[in-house]
Amino acid sequence: MIRKIAILTSGGDAPGMNAALRACIRAGLYAGKEMYVVYDGFRGLVEGNIKVVTKDFTQDIINRGGTIIRSARLPEFRELEVQKKAAQRLQDYDIDALIGIGGDGTFMGLGALAKLGISVIGIPATIDNDVASTEETIGFSTALNTICECVDKLKDTSGSHQRCSLIEVMGRHCGDLAMYASLAEGAEAVICPEHPLKEEVLFKKLRKMKAQNKSHAIILVSENLININELAEKIAKETGFDTRTEVLGRLQRGGSPTAHDRIIAAKFGATAVHILTEAKNTTAKILGIKSNVIQEYEMEEALAMKHEPAHGLRDLIDELQ
Repeated sequence: MIRKIAILTSGGDAPGMNAALRACIRAGLYAGKEMYVVYDGFRGLVEGNIKVVTKDFTQDIINRGGTIIRSARLPEFRELEVQKKAAQRLQDYDIDALIGIGGDGTFMGLGALAKLGISVIGIPATIDNDVASTEETIGFSTALNTICECVDKLKDTSGSHQRCSLIEVMGRHCGDLAMYASLAEGAEAVICPEHPLKEEVLFKKLRKMKAQNKSHAIILVSENLININELAEKIAKETGFDTRTEVLGRLQRGGSPTAHDRIIAAKFGATAVHILTEAKNTTAKILGIKSNVIQEYEMEEALAMKHEPAHGLRDLIDELQ
């Protein structure tokens, strides 16, 4: 029987992590469990930065961005001896289960602890929306809204100077932020892993817009894909558009989570505690959401899944651009 549950956040921070943390703690306390938080992710776990918490700890955190228990990278966690040290820390506190809030890297760490006999649950939280076992991650909605707010502002100045704006957004190796933002903003083009650059097609479209005296052009680009400064020079040369680049960067991580992110965080957090409360044996699961319903997957099954863009999204982008 699980009596004590710890929670950590790991990897890149995402708006809504605090809302998920709040839900885990409150659901656990409601179920009569003793609840702990681990500061600084897996690094804090190895170092024993663990604290017991009460309901008071969750006051006024649901609307806060980032993560109040912080996050940190620990590449050394790949080593078995480091994993064993982390498991021993949990045993030192008589903690029976660990909930990890983060992305694939977080889940890999949880999987390593599961092999050492720790019950674990993974809650997907990353602005990139690149976790294969879920249609949506905590933080994606907020980051997408932030991108749209920035693009709206850039449209104003681009239109004033008849410019083409190349806007780089996050996503790691996933184009969801770029694709969804392009739909929401009516962008002229999107360049991402799922929708690669076709230079001549892009140049032809921009030449036509320039000839029609269009006020501006917006192009969304996923990070780590192309050199946007080099592409901007090509666009200016080939189309005559005054072309500028913008990198939104970590601005996309911040801000108060949207109502949507807070709600799915609450669902994920409560579900994680319910699974642990009902578990009769050691469990290792990752949560996801499909058609607005929370799903649970065995750890190995979830980690083996491959991320796919939303059905029909690429075709819709081509149809509407």
